[in-house]
Amino acid sequence: MVRRQQRLSALQVAKLSKPGLHGDGGGLTLQITTTGAKSWLLRYMMAGKPFGMGLGPTHTVSLAEARQKALDARKLLIEGINPLVVRRQNQIAGALASARMMTFDQCAEAYILAHKAGWKNAKHGDQWTNTLNTYASPVFGHLPVAEIDTGLVVKCLSPIWESKTETASRLRGRIESVLGWATTSGYRTGENPARWKGHLDNLLATISKSSRTKHHPSLPWQRIGAFMAALRAREGVSARAVEFAILTACRSGEVRGAKWTEFDKVGKVWTIPAERMKAKREHEVPLSDAALALLESMPKVGELVFAGTKKQLLSDMSLTAVIRRMNSGDKPVWADANGEGVTVHGFRSSFRMWAAETTNYPREVAEHALAHQLPDAVERAYQRGSQFAKRAALMAEWSAYCATVQVDAVVKPIRGATPAEEVVA
Repeated sequence: MVRRQQRLSALQVAKLSKPGLHGDGGGLTLQITTTGAKSWLLRYMMAGKPFGMGLGPTHTVSLAEARQKALDARKLLIEGINPLVVRRQNQIAGALASARMMTFDQCAEAYILAHKAGWKNAKHGDQWTNTLNTYASPVFGHLPVAEIDTGLVVKCLSPIWESKTETASRLRGRIESVLGWATTSGYRTGENPARWKGHLDNLLATISKSSRTKHHPSLPWQRIGAFMAALRAREGVSARAVEFAILTACRSGEVRGAKWTEFDKVGKVWTIPAERMKAKREHEVPLSDAALALLESMPKVGELVFAGTKKQLLSDMSLTAVIRRMNSGDKPVWADANGEGVTVHGFRSSFRMWAAETTNYPREVAEHALAHQLPDAVERAYQRGSQFAKRAALMAEWSAYCATVQVDAVVKPIRGATPAEEVVA
């Protein structure tokens, strides 16, 4: 006897209220609960086991739609496929697709979180975040990372490619890294649209590194003595930190983090630990008599030599502020050849130029004084020493030069001296 299909009508589905199961045929059943809720259920047997698959509530799935769903499921059963298994597979695939629908901003955040532990300082992570938020996020930050293509990357880079070339170059590299992370993580496929060689180099102008490099404004070495005389007339821990940075030719961070325990006053050496050095190698700085005298003048209020308020580390801006106050006015008094106000880091260049122009010390001695790595690998292999004795003599000469105001550098007489005289500060 053939079982009749489509026993129910749409009107019956709407009027039926008796709790229980009401068959439509072919396993399709209207299920009514004791609370009056109605839904569709497909009942079937497979491998001798009974199964029930919900097809949705009647207020959402109509009778005709329920019959179509039941038909599709029965076709799978004919092929020996359990429709419940297919449904679960589709649900899993949908969940995975949803999980992979990561936006560029989400991928950038994840990339920074994964890599920041290996970066030298928190400032580097902030630079990554700020650069991407400023330039990339407004263009495609909200888009799924899988949808980012070459056109969007070019749209992001083009406005600043020539006007802010260094920033644009770093931005491109950071976008490339984030997209590379997304590909490895399975959030996108295909080539990286931010890669340079053989790709973006065909669309954007190649600007040489030398033309986009902006050096720190440095004071001409001939004016160092005059600057030091003006600096020593200023009070405050920050001013002394700037003075010490010049005398030792060290970086701002190395000086600001200096601790009393790092100094051997008898041996006249300052040992900077590797974690505070840019190259992550311990560096020994020979101390001139002037540098030692400056240390003796500093009060010991904690472990830091140049401690700020509440014995805390001075900020980088506190040293910069000293020079800015000395340059108060429309036209900087202490400026480079282009008239731009000098920076603390720029005094390292002043020292390097002075050493090259006025002394006979080998180049590698001055480079070691600046804690620079020699560029040639073969030269590094043979120059394994730190040239400490020669550096000590060089820094002593530099200290003496810093105490001398040259005739050409005098703007007005100091301590009653005439412009023709050499003034020792």
